[in-house]
Amino acid sequence: MKSLDDLSYIKKIDPQGMYDLLLSFPVQVDTAYAIGQRCPLPEVKPSSVKNIVVAGMGGSAIGGDLARSYLAEDLKIPFLICRNYTLPGFVGPDSLVIASSYSGNTEETLEAYQQAKDAGAKLLAITTGGELAKKANADGIPLIKIPPGLPPRAALGYSFVPLLVSLWRLKLAPDRCMDFFEGEHILKEGLEEYKIEVPAQENLAKEIATQLHRKLPIVYSATDHFDAVAVRFKGQLCENSKMLSFFNFFPEFNHNELVGWNKLYDLSAEGGSDSVGQPHLAVVILRDEDDHHRIKRRMELVKGIVEDLQVPVYELESKGSCLLERMFSLIQLGDFISFYLAILNEVDPTPVKAIDYLKSELAKS
Repeated sequence: MKSLDDLSYIKKIDPQGMYDLLLSFPVQVDTAYAIGQRCPLPEVKPSSVKNIVVAGMGGSAIGGDLARSYLAEDLKIPFLICRNYTLPGFVGPDSLVIASSYSGNTEETLEAYQQAKDAGAKLLAITTGGELAKKANADGIPLIKIPPGLPPRAALGYSFVPLLVSLWRLKLAPDRCMDFFEGEHILKEGLEEYKIEVPAQENLAKEIATQLHRKLPIVYSATDHFDAVAVRFKGQLCENSKMLSFFNFFPEFNHNELVGWNKLYDLSAEGGSDSVGQPHLAVVILRDEDDHHRIKRRMELVKGIVEDLQVPVYELESKGSCLLERMFSLIQLGDFISFYLAILNEVDPTPVKAIDYLKSELAKS
């Protein structure tokens, strides 16, 4: 498709430079690792921490989600993400609460921070500044200061990597720092595969974006390590591409949502409400070599069920040897797909006007 190979056209649609941020992601990961290695941490004994809670929203929360997914088999204590104003009732002195807000002004996170402090929890803050930084400094709470000036979704390295490195340094999880060298390698490889200069017929990100254009994508993945990657994929389609998308996980959705595929009303924009035509849906299945063997079988069966309904299914396989590499590979591919979909949708990928409006209205009350 000519528009996806035309750099001058893309720059017109992307005046704020989201593409440049995608190109800089490997460097961001490297910088974020250095921040994680030198940042201050709470003085706690590993045995005194009985649970970990990351309080955050949106692009800040997904960093916690990725850490949780990556560490799923390493952690011996519960690790959950709180996307809300209120923390779970079990949070107390034996909890480590990590308040993560890129702007430092996320109202849900600020309220959760105060609850954690009142409950006597061990606290750590991750932010660029704002009210969260002020509160942490005033309360003597260790603060991981990350670079400002980015859309939170384009600061994933800063919300994910220092958090993960901090958990290693606190000895709450085994240190796998060597994985970062491999992770950076796969990201640099991905840039060479997905950059604008690679023509559409040779560029998987452009190819999938073209196939998903004018459709409603549903992203499915296994639960084990790639649930957070599916959440990220869906979020990027919504924020960058400005289009609805949904996600779910194997095997759970096979026990409920799968039945909903039985009745597909005509969703074609051209045909109208009384027409009969192919629904404007598409399924993206994120696959990994270490998916449980029964999950792999479920993926094959679901693909057949969906394709029998004339809905296309696109399977995206992770690449790399270590888990972090493979997670990074699908995160990066999803980011580029969402960017190229923004170009096809003729929308600037950077602004999120609906979110900005919501925040401004909430600030009035």
